Amino acid sequence: MILRSILFVPGDSERKLAKSESSSADALVLDLEDAVAADRTEVARTMVLEYLRAHRDRAKTQLWVRINPLSTPKATLDLAAIVAGAPDGIILPKVTSADDVVMLDHFLSALEARDGVKQGSIAIIPVATETPAAMFALGSFAGCSPRLCGMTWGAEDLAAAVGATTNRDASGNLEFTYQLARSLCLLAAVAADVQPIDTVSVNFKDAAALIQESEIARRAGFTGKIAIHPDQVEVINDAFTPSPEDVAYADRVIEAFASGAGTVALDGKMLDMPHLKQARRTLALAGSLRSR
Repeated sequence: MILRSILFVPGDSERKLAKSESSSADALVLDLEDAVAADRTEVARTMVLEYLRAHRDRAKTQLWVRINPLSTPKATLDLAAIVAGAPDGIILPKVTSADDVVMLDHFLSALEARDGVKQGSIAIIPVATETPAAMFALGSFAGCSPRLCGMTWGAEDLAAAVGATTNRDASGNLEFTYQLARSLCLLAAVAADVQPIDTVSVNFKDAAALIQESEIARRAGFTGKIAIHPDQVEVINDAFTPSPEDVAYADRVIEAFASGAGTVALDGKMLDMPHLKQARRTLALAGSLRSR
């Protein structure tokens, strides 16, 4: 299942958890990390488990959990508390390499066995660019775990880690370091044959910026984006859903290649195998969305 929109929700907020139920997000992420104050962690774990157990029917919206980093003792306590609720996946923050995904895989296998959860059913998406060390290990994720189903990136924690006062230049665009993180995450996800997911648009009140960021991400090759407010979800879903025009053009491309030729002309342009591959990808995505 392609996750176009992934909405983060504080795991200790009953109001926000309830509000998120009306969202059309493809996945909700019940957050145990940055959105939860340290003295609320235990409360959040209990609430997240209760929410997971109360929402077993996830035909339209998956339920994920962001745990604390594996470098902290909170991570194993998070997992021990919530795996019994059979989340669809774990968002793993502040990884340093694919070794973190492998370690999480082992933890999940043990806890699935303990709690009677189907083996291998809990997927993993790492936030792959939040530490400086991770930037040099992005090529290590291919084949690291069958649970790996996507990769996303982040600019805020990376900026804090390197001591930057901002991750933007004077024009408001990402500085080169963070553009590099974005590009390397995209390439790493594709190399690992998993979904590349774009990071948050932090100004949730700026709809125009969100539309622009989502369109840029889609054109670059990302297939989904993280949301931090319910109002962002529809914009993101629209951006990452093939339009009727996209589908019609993809049909025409595939029809043009029906003769078996390796290169064809269409609308005054020469097309070759990469164009056919992209057309097939567009139709596959459109078909999967219609079947939900």
